[in-house]
Amino acid sequence: MLRPTLLVAEPEPEQALSVRKLVLETGKFNVLTAHSNREALDIFHLFPNISAAVLVGDSNIDCAEIGKHIKSATNKVHIIYLHASIGGRCAYADHDLSSHEPEGLLELVRSLFGDPRSIGDDTLTIKNAS
Repeated sequence: MLRPTLLVAEPEPEQALSVRKLVLETGKFNVLTAHSNREALDIFHLFPNISAAVLVGDSNIDCAEIGKHIKSATNKVHIIYLHASIGGRCAYADHDLSSHEPEGLLELVRSLFGDPRSIGDDTLTIKNAS
């Protein structure tokens, strides 16, 4: 089993890395990060095996634009919308969560895709170049 790959579209963090990215990577998910609508759509087309798109509501990230584009291409990618305000919604989102609870995001993606920590290193075969 391959580890699920998540596209996280969020504003550029003030810190070096976002807490969401760190939590998801610590949970053993592959994470691709975009900081604009254009970058999110480019990554979506470059990496066709994305399992879910995590869209953080912000003036730089338009859930409706990105979600509509992804849903028109495939219905296999889960759209997770993270919002800072009560009642934040995105018409194309399959799931809505508070952006202030990264643990809730980790629990959701584990419920959708399983726990990648259970994937053993022995499932990877590396051939020795002799």
